[in-house]
Amino acid sequence: MIPSDYIERVYAGVLGKIIGVYLGRPFEGWTYERIMRELGEITYYVNDRIAHHPPLIVTDDDITGTFTFLRALPDYGNNPDITAAQIGQTWLNYLIERETILWWGGMGNSTEHTAYMRLKAGYTAPRSGSIALNGKVVAEQIGAQIFIDGWAMVAPGHPALAAELARKAGSVSHDGEAIYGAMALAAMEAFAFVESDMDKLFDCGLSVIPKDSLIAHVIADIRAWRIEDNDWRITRDRIESKYGYDKYGGNCHMIPNHAVIILALAYCEDDFQRALMIGNTAGWDTDCNAGNIGCLMGIKLGLRGIDSSPVDWRGPVADRMYLPTADGGRCISDAAQEARRIAQTGLALAGEPALLESARFNFELPGSVQGFHSHNSDTTLTNTVGHSVSGKRSLAIRFSGETHVDTLTYLPPDALRMPGYGLIASPTLYPGQTISASVSSDNPVQVSLFVRVYSANNEPEIINSPLVRLAAGEMRTMSWTVDGIETGSPICAVGVYIKGELEPSTLYLDYLTWDGAPSVEFTKPVHNGTLWQRAWVKACSTLDFIGSGDIRACQDNGTGLVIQGEREWCNYSVESHVIPHLAKSVGIAACVQGLKRYYALLLCDDQKVRLVKNLVIRPGQEMERKVLAEADFAWELDGGYVMCLSTQGKRLKGSVNGIALFDIEDEFTPLLSGAVALVIEEGRIDTNGVTVRAV
Repeated sequence: MIPSDYIERVYAGVLGKIIGVYLGRPFEGWTYERIMRELGEITYYVNDRIAHHPPLIVTDDDITGTFTFLRALPDYGNNPDITAAQIGQTWLNYLIERETILWWGGMGNSTEHTAYMRLKAGYTAPRSGSIALNGKVVAEQIGAQIFIDGWAMVAPGHPALAAELARKAGSVSHDGEAIYGAMALAAMEAFAFVESDMDKLFDCGLSVIPKDSLIAHVIADIRAWRIEDNDWRITRDRIESKYGYDKYGGNCHMIPNHAVIILALAYCEDDFQRALMIGNTAGWDTDCNAGNIGCLMGIKLGLRGIDSSPVDWRGPVADRMYLPTADGGRCISDAAQEARRIAQTGLALAGEPALLESARFNFELPGSVQGFHSHNSDTTLTNTVGHSVSGKRSLAIRFSGETHVDTLTYLPPDALRMPGYGLIASPTLYPGQTISASVSSDNPVQVSLFVRVYSANNEPEIINSPLVRLAAGEMRTMSWTVDGIETGSPICAVGVYIKGELEPSTLYLDYLTWDGAPSVEFTKPVHNGTLWQRAWVKACSTLDFIGSGDIRACQDNGTGLVIQGEREWCNYSVESHVIPHLAKSVGIAACVQGLKRYYALLLCDDQKVRLVKNLVIRPGQEMERKVLAEADFAWELDGGYVMCLSTQGKRLKGSVNGIALFDIEDEFTPLLSGAVALVIEEGRIDTNGVTVRAV
């Protein structure tokens, strides 16, 4: 049975994961000795104490991989019997080679990079991650453990299922002891939903792996040393002596880091902060280890366990997280949204009713702020009970005078300087979509919705809806269809502007959301800001922006995409004037859900125009382009063709140069929503823009 507080515990697990990663990221790879010498015991965020002052909220493979690979379950119908091969296909769908999610450290050096190359070459999982194919050192690195938290959170109270899902997912890239470590930890996290005794959690982890495995010996040793030493530092020394990095090959082996996680859990005394302190101060792969520790402790202790710490873990994070993948509209996310998605999957696996539909920003999870912040220092934001017609909680905004409060919908300006792999994203909000919000106030105020839009020099400008006056105690639903934005300029934030009549005042934001397909022309804005160009997800060999606004994409081999939009778009048309200069096929796509899931209208080199569908359903099935319809069509290189593809439910229409060619319904697992894309197969495509309109 699903625990009654399931979604809240998932939220605590997601928070624990991202807090742990953000905490350990700035000194990842440091030794215990260096940490103690330069930082001392790690009891709080230290990014401002590191020489180059890295930002707190960053892209990170531990976070992105965890919440991306889990999408295999909803993508394949939330089937508990999902296969390793299907999870491997999920890698190919969401990863952009050398750009997203992984440490791209090279074949035979980075385990995940090696596995990706195997998948790309046609090896299916679990062979793609096997010792037989990649060798023991490569196959037994830490990655299988890093990404397991989601598999545990969809199996609350069911450690055997969590371990089996972790085994399949881990085998895409790993083998041997790496798999056993992932299985043990996944089982412990799943059991933590219903069991609080740490010794019983350890027993649970051991129950799903071979008794003679090295992971089992590690856990047994640390449990015994905990009793003998009664000092985590002494036990850490023992770990380094018997299981340290010098005993294993590769860059970041599973065994030493799994030992650090068990060390922290064994000595944490049910204290969230103490667990993270030990796991981070002990050194080695600090962000990975702290992410797993934080997730387990979040699940086990709940939000109260995180909030009872003497320091504010949640405030600086404000739920924020980035998930850069080929699904660019899912990049700008937050812990509450991801917790809800995980909970929906867990409920589906358990055969339980789904969560009711809710607004994108609804503040129903205690303490959640979903990235909202103020640009005024005297404004405070607090998640509070009441003042809601849609639920039980709201966001209380206490201010004097006037204030702007908003949350990101696209890259922040400092994204261009972000360390690590790039922050690849499309906006989540576009012109033509309708924003709605419910607000109330304890004093008379004037309120408007607003967006921040990147203009010249990538500086955000504010565009407001008309002001409305709220009387004290009045609750009102506001709506605004976004307009008045320069063509092509991306929207980077959305929020509420408030002007008070009495000081201080409190506005309660019940929810904020938007819907509908956009009405937008993706052409180069006059100011030609870099962040407009970054709104396109580049999944092709080269992408250039030239001349008066042309987009030029080239693909050296296979099929490349240039994507924009988000997964929730439905019932729209996409149109573009394309010029193929050299191409095996070229065209436009709709309902794009990654690199391997979309519909496309294509001009093909056999003088045909085809409406095709890319989608893998059956385990181990190779990705194929299924032709839904085709017609003869004479076209030439360097010619210009206006291509239009519309989607409305299962119905698809395609035309070229105004000639209606296709009008069909896709009855077999239709793709009902998604982004848009330009498609180029082995050649070059030019266009002066792409237009999207609601149908």
